[in-house]
Amino acid sequence: MGNLEGKKRVVDEIAERLENAQSVVVVDYCGLTVAEVTDLRAKLRSADVEMKVLKNTMVKIAADKSKIAELSPYLQGPTAWVFSKQDPVSGPKILMDFAKNHKKLEIKAGIIEKRVIKEQEVKALAELPSREVLLAQVLRGMQWPLTGMANVLQGPIRQFGYALEALRKQKAEA
Repeated sequence: MGNLEGKKRVVDEIAERLENAQSVVVVDYCGLTVAEVTDLRAKLRSADVEMKVLKNTMVKIAADKSKIAELSPYLQGPTAWVFSKQDPVSGPKILMDFAKNHKKLEIKAGIIEKRVIKEQEVKALAELPSREVLLAQVLRGMQWPLTGMANVLQGPIRQFGYALEALRKQKAEA
């Protein structure tokens, strides 16, 4: 791909990926075996997350085009890019789990909403619950007040029932 038009197309594809991804994680995969990288890619793919090895110079141009600043310090050496398409947490979570058993995988940085985040922030992102868990928690939070309100509204009806039952017993004893 030595021609200029081909390089422009690659830069455009990278820029589109950077802009459309829910999150991007920049990793140094140097030292991992082919089998380990294949295993990591399979785990990522199962969560609709894509791992690409891209030329740093092309990524720099694409990042500038996408108005993503402060990425240059992380464009050193062999770098893989992990694009989470659906859920911003899934890619970082899989990478952090993988890095626990494979010390050679190093997380350099991440990108969320065109903002570069440091390794610690990527780790914090990985510790968040998944989208499905968060939605369930929100739904439960919305249901709780309704359940409480239903119990409150049932209280007077229940007390009225108790009063009627006491009155019935009283009349039965008399």
